[in-house]
Amino acid sequence: MPKIAILTLAAVAVLMAKHAVADFYLQTPYQFLNKGTYGHPGGFLHAGIHAALTSFVYLVLVPGSLLLVVGITLAEFAVHYHVDWFKEQVMQRNGWTSHDRGFWYALGTDQLVHGLTYLVIVAVLVVASA
Repeated sequence: MPKIAILTLAAVAVLMAKHAVADFYLQTPYQFLNKGTYGHPGGFLHAGIHAALTSFVYLVLVPGSLLLVVGITLAEFAVHYHVDWFKEQVMQRNGWTSHDRGFWYALGTDQLVHGLTYLVIVAVLVVASA
């Protein structure tokens, strides 16, 4: 298997594991209860944890320019923050809880968008390292 293919698969796998840790194991009530309030520090903290952990992933797997690292980190922060905020808005406006089908649709869509974000990050890193 070509080295770039192995590196790409490793990057996706590590980003998926990082996502599970940041979204489910490190997320506190302070974070998840406040992500729906735009500008709340709890949402910033949650997105910041994601961005910080992502930066370690690509610094280890695909070291690149500092400008690329900063750009991806800021983009990850902004996208993660707004995806989570939007999901919370949809769920709050509809009054959905874990007992409602809409809750699971919103959560699944949220997780899909985060996963697609990681594919974009890996694609940028692959192109930048070529």
